[in-house]
Amino acid sequence: MTDATYEKGVPFRLEELVTVQEKAVVSRTIVDRPTGNATLFSFDKGQALSEHTAPYDALVHVLSGRVEIRLGGVPHTLEPGDALVMPADVPHALKALEPFKMFLVMIRS
Repeated sequence: MTDATYEKGVPFRLEELVTVQEKAVVSRTIVDRPTGNATLFSFDKGQALSEHTAPYDALVHVLSGRVEIRLGGVPHTLEPGDALVMPADVPHALKALEPFKMFLVMIRS
């Protein structure tokens, strides 16, 4: 299945712009500016991002599936419609509990 396309100024569905690929983490940048970015991600079940930090706050919005996000060592299970702000400089890690998609917005200023 090919990821859908989008055009600025025309409505689209975020979830349709990225597909889950077997044993992979996929990302697609929607907006990338010096002041911040907006990126879609898809994770196959069991795929993860190891613990890391970012110098800016990041907003995660789960579009489909379920994910465990460990934030400062505390696990949070998120489902479709759930959102979480990951504060700057706080260690966090993600693990897909099932295939899932998320929208990540990071503001750099």
